[in-house]
Amino acid sequence: MTPAETRAESSPESDAAAASASDPAARPDGGDAGDRTSNGGAPVPATRAPAEATGPSGAAAEVGAAAGTPSKPVARTSPAADGGAGAPAADGGAAPARPRRWARRRQDLVVFGLFLLAAVWVTSQIWVDPAGRVASLYSSDPAQVQFFLAHSVRVVLHGEFPFFTEQFNYPDGVNLMANTAILALGIPMVPVTLLFGPAVTFVVLVTLALAGTASAWYFVLSRHVVRSPLAAAVGGWFCGFSPAMLSHANWHPNIISQFLLPFIVWRVLVITRSRRPWRDGLLLALLVTVQAFINEEILLFTAMACGVFLLAVLAQRPALWSAAWRPLAKALATCTVVAGALLAYPLYVQFAGPMAYHGLSDAVRDYGNDIAAFFAPGSPTLGGNERANINLAPNYSEENAFFGWSLSLIAVGIVAWLRRELLVRALAVTGVFFAVLSLGERVSWWDRELVTGPWEWLVRLPLLDAVVPTRFGLITGVVIGILLALAVERSRTLPVEPRTLRTLTVAGLVLALLPIAPMPLKVSSRPPVPDFITADRWRGYVGPDQTLVPIPVPNMGHTHGMRWAASTNLDFKIPGGYFLAPRNGNTGDPGRFGGRPSGVGQLLEEVASTGRTPELDDRQRRRSLDELRHWRAAILVLPVDQHHAEPLRRTVEQLVGPGRRELDVWVWDVRALTDQPA
Repeated sequence: MTPAETRAESSPESDAAAASASDPAARPDGGDAGDRTSNGGAPVPATRAPAEATGPSGAAAEVGAAAGTPSKPVARTSPAADGGAGAPAADGGAAPARPRRWARRRQDLVVFGLFLLAAVWVTSQIWVDPAGRVASLYSSDPAQVQFFLAHSVRVVLHGEFPFFTEQFNYPDGVNLMANTAILALGIPMVPVTLLFGPAVTFVVLVTLALAGTASAWYFVLSRHVVRSPLAAAVGGWFCGFSPAMLSHANWHPNIISQFLLPFIVWRVLVITRSRRPWRDGLLLALLVTVQAFINEEILLFTAMACGVFLLAVLAQRPALWSAAWRPLAKALATCTVVAGALLAYPLYVQFAGPMAYHGLSDAVRDYGNDIAAFFAPGSPTLGGNERANINLAPNYSEENAFFGWSLSLIAVGIVAWLRRELLVRALAVTGVFFAVLSLGERVSWWDRELVTGPWEWLVRLPLLDAVVPTRFGLITGVVIGILLALAVERSRTLPVEPRTLRTLTVAGLVLALLPIAPMPLKVSSRPPVPDFITADRWRGYVGPDQTLVPIPVPNMGHTHGMRWAASTNLDFKIPGGYFLAPRNGNTGDPGRFGGRPSGVGQLLEEVASTGRTPELDDRQRRRSLDELRHWRAAILVLPVDQHHAEPLRRTVEQLVGPGRRELDVWVWDVRALTDQPA
């Protein structure tokens, strides 16, 4: 069957054929990308040769048979006809199979290499000095991630409990399962962290996350959705380098590490027509388990998206349910049992263990996209403007829409053009559904509230109460990436002269993607870890059950102390920190950023912010000493080049007496004070 046969016809009778052209995986054998038909979609009864039905990927061929027409064996196309996708030899033999596979692999390596170069370009400013550069607007999240990476080192080298730690927020500790400790990323990167430090590991993860996500989507799209390598590359590019991904790249490697998601989506579609539902359910369970240790929120979004997509397919073709429900039920039951067994204890710790919280703070729960955000280019893109984007997103790390006017209109145009394809209609429903949810509890236009959003009625549901709603826009971004891939693929069948068609395709892609082309992430300098820490001078003061107290006390706005600890692979404990915990320190309370309110912590934070030295009375001194005893503080450490260092030094001296300078810090040895009974 030639590529021209995938064209969607305009007559009602051709609806099934047009929809089948959009099949995510409809090939007679579900195998190599060169063996495709024009059929597609989600599950329908398929007509296949006996040999095809037994192939390992036979289910994948039926997965997407959402369009509703039977699959049919077809002849393979020639390499010339499909840019090297492959065809049988002239004598009907299998001789060209190996050259065809090598051609495809070389093609894949080229695409993967280009994605990696693009990721290095995006992170290039951080690569110049990973330890000394950080996102220009917020520095807290990278410090938190580096702390989690150092925790992974302790898990591997010292057998430390992976799901909870007392190395910060001592003595209460932190529930790491409730704080996205990225164990599935941090543990494999332990050699890098040991050799080069967590700051280097951070930028490595960001780079690999961008390139890996784009490559994974390219791979799945090229094998199971489209025939054109260019179409798959365009879709993969947008999924990996969309404005939302770039926005999170400076802060959240856990969110942009989406390289498992296309395989999870593919396996979900596979099980709708699986001949081996138990095996396919097991494979899905393993993918789900690993993704849970990268980012549970993105896993939840993916599960919801798969559900909405399949419901959109079934709403249009209810008859498909009769063929899909049995394998779907068996595979999902297997996945639930296996993944549930593997994740049971970690999830118990997350939801019922020490320092577990229920629901996010009101400030985060209210995060939503402005409608205008969908039509503005993202800040870290070629056409982006930070000032123009003020009030369109909760902050610059949460620009989860920002597709720009041209791409937004082109996406609508693609849906209108390919509206006869069932796959496109189901994708459109999915994209719009999550775009609406991303608006949050109050729908606004240019920061002017219009109506109450549907999230108002969902936000208190279990699991959803811990979701940041603006991030639903990430799913809309993936939908747009797939629509772009389908549009490039379908454009090959238009009755236009080839040269003109290529020109129009390139022009459309430039119009859609150039305004949101990625630019190097903006960074700023940050203070180095003090020599007092890197030279291990602290070891002469701090015992195993004591803490080193950085000044200011670590919190959401002051995370340098967390970087100090991370640079030593958490060899010393610190009080406070930046994390999510129960509001009052009691398991089950609503969440908040940081631990219990601290009097001395708030006092020093105010001094660090204002530069004013307060006059302290005896009551304040006694309360501060009580807190230091509670923390089992050994020393207080203030870098000499800390902002407002002199007012901070005078304030600490009022609390615990004079300190002394050692290398590049002021040190107060308070062991004699904190070892005394209260």
